[in-house]
Amino acid sequence: MIVIAGTVRIMPERRDDAVRAALEMSEATRAEAGCLGYRFFADLADSALFFVFEEWESEEALARHFQSEHMKVFQRRIPDLVGGPAAIKRYAIASVAPM
Repeated sequence: MIVIAGTVRIMPERRDDAVRAALEMSEATRAEAGCLGYRFFADLADSALFFVFEEWESEEALARHFQSEHMKVFQRRIPDLVGGPAAIKRYAIASVAPM
């Protein structure tokens, strides 16, 4: 499993637009083959800080995601919404179990 997790700061005055973009991206991405989960979250103390958390079956599924049309649209929209660099990491997970 591949997990993508991190944060991105958005421009406070563009928050509504960022929420719409994130919701559209999430819905389209969760319909992709190999996507186990794809969500954006807002920080409770800082509404301009968004978290992203993705789970993918494989590297191949993630690679297909980066070539999808909705990813291309999202990447064109993002520069007008973000207020700083993203801090996102990729994790290769060997096993998963409930806590």
